[in-house]
Amino acid sequence: MNFASDTTAPAHPKVIDAIAAANNGTAPSYGSDDVTAQVRSMLSDTFESDDFDFWICASGTASNALALSVMCSSTGAIACHEEAHIERDERGAPEFFSGGAKLRLLPGHGARIDEAAWREALAANNPSFVHETPMETLSLTNLTECGTAYSVETVTHYAALAKSGGLNVHLDGARLANALVSTGATPAEMTWKAGIDVVTLGLTKTGAIGCEIILLFGDMRDRFDALKARAKRSGHMPPKMRYLAAQAQAMLGNNLWLDLAGRANQSAKQLADLLCANDGVQLAYPTEGNEVFAVLPPAIEQKIREAEVKCYPWPGGSYRFVCNWATPQNDLDAIRDLLA
Repeated sequence: MNFASDTTAPAHPKVIDAIAAANNGTAPSYGSDDVTAQVRSMLSDTFESDDFDFWICASGTASNALALSVMCSSTGAIACHEEAHIERDERGAPEFFSGGAKLRLLPGHGARIDEAAWREALAANNPSFVHETPMETLSLTNLTECGTAYSVETVTHYAALAKSGGLNVHLDGARLANALVSTGATPAEMTWKAGIDVVTLGLTKTGAIGCEIILLFGDMRDRFDALKARAKRSGHMPPKMRYLAAQAQAMLGNNLWLDLAGRANQSAKQLADLLCANDGVQLAYPTEGNEVFAVLPPAIEQKIREAEVKCYPWPGGSYRFVCNWATPQNDLDAIRDLLA
């Protein structure tokens, strides 16, 4: 029973088939191939826009760091939640890629930024005061690191506040598909229509092997050349881009990425219900995607440990259980039987 992470899941068979199809003869390098061109068309349909440029990376850390490096100067700061992935899990990659930009950490329950704290930080932001590092970018995460989802309305509101203070807005979408399925929003509604300038679209956790897409919308397209230069300098310009693009082609085709996210979300809802059917089990945060954060009483915690159920102890005393597109029903039934 492996609920450690959605990155433990296998790649979807259509991803494997797409890579095999791309592995036919020669093709231009560095994204000039036909498969990558087809992905542009698919992204245009998915996000209801042609006003974007994009780059494909193999990891979420690389895509976040590269995106933020062209959104914030080396002497500026990136506002984010104190539990955001760019703070907790990326080993200083945004600071490194940007040449020294600082992360400004903000509080909020369930890894969603508290509005009062955000307004206070904006009110105090003074780029002309040389003794402090001014915020230049807001980074939101959807789903958040606690499995909660920002609504379109909240993203739009926070982005508007950011832009009223002259800030750019980034969306870490490692689990964007799960958030879209949970909220019922479209990709366009949750991104550029809501005021997002740059989104890092994650497909790896959803069912790809390693495929993360940086999309720069509107005026941010002016920074695309700088993004490519940084990608090259940091070793994130794959010569055979077609194999990354093939993964995106499979995932975006017929909205497979959303269908797979829906499966994962449904498994998480079932798991949450199974856990909460037991006395003493409480959810630390609402299950709004494919992650369950449960506070377990000692007896159930011991059963989970003895059965070697793979899950992750989370700060604050809960355990994180992550479902994926391929979570077997047998594993969910085994949890039910274990706790019966």
